Amino acid sequence: MMIFAVRLILEDKGKLLFLRQTERNGGKYTLIGGNVEEMEFAREALIREANEEADIHVNAEDLSLVHVLHRHKLKKKHTLIVLYFKATIFYGEPESKERHKFHDVAWFPINALPEEVSKPTRHVLNCIGNGEIYSEFPKREKVLSYWEELGRIWSGDSTQV
Repeated sequence: MMIFAVRLILEDKGKLLFLRQTERNGGKYTLIGGNVEEMEFAREALIREANEEADIHVNAEDLSLVHVLHRHKLKKKHTLIVLYFKATIFYGEPESKERHKFHDVAWFPINALPEEVSKPTRHVLNCIGNGEIYSEFPKREKVLSYWEELGRIWSGDSTQV
């Protein structure tokens, strides 16, 4: 299944805003965002998600595209194209509005992120820091290896590793 998604990198005074997932949802720190719905443009989806998840408002003209991630969620058999937008202007006081998904919000300095930041988020932030506009996650070799192993299992050849 192909999914089109968006994420918000919200920066204020040298810190980035994160949502802390509930344990059921992974327990990691992640960025505001979600899937782009059928009749939405990417920025519209991100404005909606920012309001739904963190009770803040951002304007479309304040959102700058900073990265495109082509991601494979191997165990779920999903392929995602994720657009990352950055903003430094927002309105409201961030808080978790979807308590079933996110415990709370937290601001962290870009150079002092906690270990609990999700791997894809950390990957993207590193790529942006290196000036990369596009990346793939996980690495292509891991994706190919995963699919090859599944093919062996499906064909009944589980002797090869």
